[in-house]
Amino acid sequence: MKHAVFAEFLGTSFLLVAVVGSGIMAETLAGGNIALALLANAIATGCMLYCIITLFGAISGAHFNPIVTLAFLLRGDLPITRAGAFIAAQIIGAIAGVILTHAMFDQTLFQLSQTPRSGGPLWVSEIFASFGLLLIIFGGLAQNSKAIAAMVALYITGAYWFTASTSFANPAVSIARALSDSFAGIYPAHVPMFILCQLIGMVLALWGVRAIFGRASSG
Repeated sequence: MKHAVFAEFLGTSFLLVAVVGSGIMAETLAGGNIALALLANAIATGCMLYCIITLFGAISGAHFNPIVTLAFLLRGDLPITRAGAFIAAQIIGAIAGVILTHAMFDQTLFQLSQTPRSGGPLWVSEIFASFGLLLIIFGGLAQNSKAIAAMVALYITGAYWFTASTSFANPAVSIARALSDSFAGIYPAHVPMFILCQLIGMVLALWGVRAIFGRASSG
């Protein structure tokens, strides 16, 4: 199990390097053009997702997301001890990725974001984004497991643009992004509601996946 747990740690670290690092670089180079910065941020995140899912999928399942791990646990596809280890590795890995990114861009290593992300539209967005992500994952398992890396990467790249929240859809990412006062940040006090909405999206997705795909979506 140690190889799988380390894969979850490393993969989630790489994901946050992509999210926060590309946000810092984009904000620096875009000259105040928020749309261009968001586009760069989305593309870099999607590219990294495709790489880490392809690289680590056969080792850990490439969850990199507590709601994905929790969904597998609730479906009976993952033992509780492995799920707990995965979630811990994802959160620690995400925070490590943010700290590493700050080091690479010569920023203060430990920060708290001042970027507000709150309100009904963002909360609905997080429910939908999380629902869609899990539908893609479990639907992919049912229909074409080899396409999951591309499907998830494309979904998240697009969801940056078609959700008001820019699609966090990941509690570990939400926690870690609160520790970066950068383009990708989120004010720490707004994180709990994001995570609650992500969990709601997960529950709705589990119902939807069973209704559409049944047990054909088991991993």
